[in-house]
Amino acid sequence: MLRKKIIIIGAAGRDFHNFNTYYRNKPEYEVVAFTAAQIPDIEGRKYPAELAGELYPDGIPILAEKELPDLIRKYQADACVFSYSDVPYPRVMSLGALVNSCGASFCMLGPDGTMIPSTKPVIAVVAVRTGCGKSQTSRKVI
Repeated sequence: MLRKKIIIIGAAGRDFHNFNTYYRNKPEYEVVAFTAAQIPDIEGRKYPAELAGELYPDGIPILAEKELPDLIRKYQADACVFSYSDVPYPRVMSLGALVNSCGASFCMLGPDGTMIPSTKPVIAVVAVRTGCGKSQTSRKVI
C-alpha cells in the first residue's frame, strides 16, 4: 500500500496534538516531518519514537520551516497540514500558496478528527497569539 506522505507545519503544540489524534496509528499516512518556526532550538530534534508509535520506530524529524519547499521535494510530500493555532490569516494563506506552488496539497484538520472526547466539563483557554498568558491562566483555573 502506498502511504500518503504528510508534512505537519508547526512544532511543539497543536501539531503534536494533530499527529497523535489523527495520524499516529493510521498506516495509510506517513508523517515524514514536522516543521518549526516559533520555538527556539527545536529544529534538528525528533518527535520521539516512544510517542510516535509503531509506525515510526525512528521518530519523526523536526526541521526548519524555512526549508519547506526543499522538504516537499525531498520527501515527495503529498500534503502539508497547517497546525499552528495562533497565526494571522495572511501568514496561513502565504504558506498555503507556497505549498501549492511546490506541488503539494495544503490543509487544516478540523475538530471532528482531532477533538478528544471528554466525560467532564471542558474550559477552553484561548488567545490570539503566543505569549498572551494561556499557560498561567490554565494553571490558575486548574
